[in-house]
Amino acid sequence: MTGEIPTVSAGSNSESRDDTPQRPPVPRPGGIYDPVARTLDAIGDRWSLVLVRQLLLAPRGFQDLRQRTGITPRVLSSRLRDLRANGFVESLESGGYQLTERGRSLEPIVSSIARWFTRHGLDALQLDISQFTETSPQSILESLPFLLREPEAATANVTFEIRLTGTGGGVWSVRIDHGQCHVEPGFAEHADVRYTADAKVWCAMALGLADARDLVKRSLVTKDGGPAAMDHYFHQISHPGAEPVSANAPDTSRDTKNRSTP
Repeated sequence: MTGEIPTVSAGSNSESRDDTPQRPPVPRPGGIYDPVARTLDAIGDRWSLVLVRQLLLAPRGFQDLRQRTGITPRVLSSRLRDLRANGFVESLESGGYQLTERGRSLEPIVSSIARWFTRHGLDALQLDISQFTETSPQSILESLPFLLREPEAATANVTFEIRLTGTGGGVWSVRIDHGQCHVEPGFAEHADVRYTADAKVWCAMALGLADARDLVKRSLVTKDGGPAAMDHYFHQISHPGAEPVSANAPDTSRDTKNRSTP
């Protein structure tokens, strides 16, 4: 009869309860509270943190950022636009870019990533150090704060001056002041130790492609000043777990005195 509600017998299976746990539907990623994932929504695109790292050092122009990172113009424009939209970067009237206060708050993240790579990255990622053929002295020197040996640097107060000739050369001051490392272009006002080398030689030594003692013997690297050595205070890039050289050990030979990693 039309309109009647069908009756169901008491023993019907349709009235029995199903106690089998039901798997919830796969959620939307953005609907999950995950601090890491939600942070990476804003800064997880390739190159974003690389640009933040460069701007942590100083404001930069577009071409300067390209030169320092090798990013293509299209990708660089896109990443800078995204970083501005998320409030990490702001444009300067001069045409360059600088970090906002929010952008500078990412410094601990950048430092942690860099320190992980220094301590574990080469081995964990099975990277061949010789692939870094475009490495410049500038990129190595500006990475020194991430290579600092904290125990050795904790009470140190020493200034190194690095003089490099050839392509990519220049002069830099590297100052360690009670656990903090400051790298600046230009001559040091009061250098305790001065290193001089060709820029390519310096990069090969820093990357572990050339032996420092051999370079000194061949007069390709020179060291003037006191007994302090940079490899006492900094992890060697190709051998991050190596024991530091004692800065206070007596210098009985030019070889030992000049052992250094940039």
